[in-house]
Amino acid sequence: MSKTFKYITAITFLFIGLQTFAQKKDENIGTEVVNVVKPYTPTISDAFKVKETPVIEDETNTQKEEIKYNIFSFPVASTFTPAKGRAADVDKSAKERIFKNYATLGVGSYGTVNGELFITENLSNTDYVGGMLRHLSSQGGINDVKLDDKYYNTALDLTYGSRTREMDWNADLGYKHQMYNWYGLPTEFVAFTDEVINGISEQQTYQTLSLGAKLGMKDSFMNETSLQFKRFWDSHGSQENRFFIKPGIDFEVDNYKFKADFVADYVGGSFEKDYSAISDISYSYLNFGVQPSILLQQDDLSVQAGAGFFYSSGKFNNETDGKFYIFPQVKASYKLVGDIMIAYAGAEGTLKQNTFADFVEENKFVSPTLAIAPTNQQYDVYVGLKGKLANTVAFNVRGSYMAEDDKAFFMANPYEISNVNVLGYTYGNSFGVVYDNLTTISVFGELKMDFSKNVAFGINGTFNSYTTDQAEAWNLPSMKVGANLDVNITKKWYAGTNIFFVGERKDMFTTVDSMDPLNPFIQKAVTLDSYFDLNAHLGYKHSERLTGFLKLNNIANQQYERWMNYPVQGFQFLIGANYKFDF
Repeated sequence: MSKTFKYITAITFLFIGLQTFAQKKDENIGTEVVNVVKPYTPTISDAFKVKETPVIEDETNTQKEEIKYNIFSFPVASTFTPAKGRAADVDKSAKERIFKNYATLGVGSYGTVNGELFITENLSNTDYVGGMLRHLSSQGGINDVKLDDKYYNTALDLTYGSRTREMDWNADLGYKHQMYNWYGLPTEFVAFTDEVINGISEQQTYQTLSLGAKLGMKDSFMNETSLQFKRFWDSHGSQENRFFIKPGIDFEVDNYKFKADFVADYVGGSFEKDYSAISDISYSYLNFGVQPSILLQQDDLSVQAGAGFFYSSGKFNNETDGKFYIFPQVKASYKLVGDIMIAYAGAEGTLKQNTFADFVEENKFVSPTLAIAPTNQQYDVYVGLKGKLANTVAFNVRGSYMAEDDKAFFMANPYEISNVNVLGYTYGNSFGVVYDNLTTISVFGELKMDFSKNVAFGINGTFNSYTTDQAEAWNLPSMKVGANLDVNITKKWYAGTNIFFVGERKDMFTTVDSMDPLNPFIQKAVTLDSYFDLNAHLGYKHSERLTGFLKLNNIANQQYERWMNYPVQGFQFLIGANYKFDF
């Protein structure tokens, strides 16, 4: 599949010379008596400014016209000498001091501890070093949960970088340690005895070691180049390596701007057992891609036309495969009313590299038995409108139609009644991934309002309609709505609240009994109820360095299920302080 894009763009600039003529030398303007009745008192009217304006997704802004001024000056003979004036005093607000480092500590219900420490220091005029330590943990205590539901997440990130006139670069080193439990037993469908429950080893730990770098050249055709190596492993013998490098170039020829992004992305790993504990699982995928494009601009119209060419070489267990893909990558925008209203549209596709680490990031309760494969996002065709309804109101609406092959769906693993190789995740309390084709019709809307410099409000919503070859689009909600409100009550006090709503999702509970030849499989479709979550926070700025805060989560005490059989914690509070400092 290929497309040829032909654009001929002609731009004519008109340079206007401005000429200023003064009076002739020999003209006598005479003398005059000026009576000043009242000195002029300037006033400044109030103005409100939108904190957040629509983001223009054009890769390059329109080049400004160069205007040349020719000013012809002549001296003027005058005997008028104005009295010296005094500028009116203007009240200036004190500029808030910015600190390089901060420390945050909070404690709350369910034995929750949340801490952060961020430190950065300039080693010279160009070099700097920084680090961040983060920790979040809870001792559990969810109602009616039979297994341990505590968790913790600790991460340390270090960076070293340099900024010069020629280039910017930095190198990062990170380590993360996480612990979770498969506490979601399907007690609604299976009557587990105390002996069985006590014999379950439900704990799972994940560890991540990453090393990355970024390099940006100034005044060069090379764009920013990023690369990263990540090693991910767990306590059940799973391991995964990921490496990618993404360089890019851009240059201009006769007012035509060309761009090309390159990518080489490798992932490889293994699991000690499949879900039935019969054999192990191994996988590796190497994707190469180049995405050239040309930027065309004329007046208020901007078009970036391009395509993506990818080759993927994969191996799953003993099966190897290689495929070539071509994707459309076209974006356009048109300023209907300057920056007040902008229409945009596009058609974009890509090859998405799925990994065990990414699946865990989205769902902590997956089993270490996954089938890993990339997703072919064939195209995402969208059209939208964004801009400002008033000086204090910004909006964005968008509709899209997306088609994907090998889309990964999370789905509950079956409970195998007669399985003798029982592990902590084989009681119907974990999730696997299944792949199928999916088309999605989506409508998105967003509204942001700044009533004043002290009050900001935003609301957004996404509505989806799915079509797939499976019975359902497993665990994908048809609706997501969110809203937030932030208020500066006084110079010392501030507060905010946010609420989000997630619609119904579908999953399937399956029992497998190899000892029953008549009914070896029993499946039951499960509808997960929609839910909303209301959160709020209150803060007090004791000084420019010290701030206290109170956070309230799940205020309505909704013990909803984000995943099947996994209820969340009810009403939660967290109280703590943030301290900013310099060395």
